[in-house]
Amino acid sequence: MSTQPAAPEVTSDDRLWAALGYPIWPLAVIVLLMEEKKTRPFIKFHAVQSLVLNAVIAIVGVLLTVITVGFGGICWSLFWLLTIWPAIEAYNGKWLNIPVITNFIKKQNWA
Repeated sequence: MSTQPAAPEVTSDDRLWAALGYPIWPLAVIVLLMEEKKTRPFIKFHAVQSLVLNAVIAIVGVLLTVITVGFGGICWSLFWLLTIWPAIEAYNGKWLNIPVITNFIKKQNWA
């Protein structure tokens, strides 16, 4: 994971909304539905990235649960802790690049 320096137009409100979207993924969906928030590039980037990250965590968690006949469910909750690092980086105002996920959302023109 690499980071880029924060753009000067990133406000503390932007940082808070972006950070909360990682561990609380329904909030990222709400942000993308709010007109005044989805027009902010920093918030939109992190909201989309958090949704894709949480989807990957969910898919891996379900696969592990099925493959390990239930043990993966325990690991699934531990995978959720992976959302804390991007949340901290977003709160610090950084444009976090998660290698596969960031490349994917940029190729799809989602962010």
